[in-house]
Amino acid sequence: MNENYYAIIMAGGVGSRFWPVSTPEFPKQFHDMLGTGETLIQKTFTRLSQLIPKENILILTNDKYAEIVQEQLPMINSEQIVLEPEMRNTAPCILYASMKIKKMNPNALMIVAPSDHWIEDEVQFVANLQRSFDICEHDNVLMTLGILPTFPNTGYGYIEFDKLDSRQVKKVVQFREKPDYVTAKKFIQSRNFLWNSGIFIWSVSSILNAFEKFQPAMYHLFNDGFDKLNTEDEADFVADNYGKSDNISIDYAVMENAQNVFVLPATFDWNDLGTWGSLYDKLPKDTNENAVVNATIVIENASNNIIRTNAGKKVVIDGLNDYIIVDEDDVLLIYPKKKEQDIKQIVAKINAK
Repeated sequence: MNENYYAIIMAGGVGSRFWPVSTPEFPKQFHDMLGTGETLIQKTFTRLSQLIPKENILILTNDKYAEIVQEQLPMINSEQIVLEPEMRNTAPCILYASMKIKKMNPNALMIVAPSDHWIEDEVQFVANLQRSFDICEHDNVLMTLGILPTFPNTGYGYIEFDKLDSRQVKKVVQFREKPDYVTAKKFIQSRNFLWNSGIFIWSVSSILNAFEKFQPAMYHLFNDGFDKLNTEDEADFVADNYGKSDNISIDYAVMENAQNVFVLPATFDWNDLGTWGSLYDKLPKDTNENAVVNATIVIENASNNIIRTNAGKKVVIDGLNDYIIVDEDDVLLIYPKKKEQDIKQIVAKINAK
């Protein structure tokens, strides 16, 4: 394996749309959401370690998840767990982890990948990643993997690329926010839009140069403590300074400003597993299009439901169509699939009481 290859796995989110299974205390990336025997973060680590040395994979997460990460990934050491003292969106944590990697290896090439995506064709994923590393090794570019849209999804951001660019890797024109349905249909019809996967590849020098150019205050905030990174003084420096950084995403902070951004249309199946509906899409179905995880079911006159319980729980359903049915500890959720985006607001109301 190439010792210059590194990865940052983003594992700090709370996955509130997967409530009640995903909670702030134990979010979705640490659950076996599809009943495969592996949690999402374990699947992500295994996938990346096919190309990247295990010791070069960093897990970026919140302080309170450190023990869960170590328990689920016992093959890594504690120095590979990079802890955010507080949530400040994706730009500060990527900058922080990138500086740690630069200190380890200034020739590093790195991928930033969410911990909760589902990728079936891992052979193609590794091939796409290798292609991206090869480009980033020689060119000062910031790369992302785009997903060919299969329908006008309003839950994803989009990447617009130059439709006149005939190369395999396309020049990015702009990143587009999650559209309404009419706009999403126009994107699909234009044939030069991809779903934004949130997977990024670059050399450590390219991304740090971009931060220095577009986010100079944030860059110097962390660079002032560069000598303390990867030492026993790191924790105190981060605790004192991390909260001073802007709360901003990597897209807004860097990607939308840079002119050297390219996208590789991915050749693997992808699902960001952001909602119960997206999980439903990936699960096997019975003859009435019901998807079941763990439960033992008796179903009459019911279709297009997703049912998830603890292992072996008996569930009897009659007359429900297009519902999310989840039994988790002391919570039972029975909710229309078409309103799944509202679950996040429901959780906020419950937590406010």
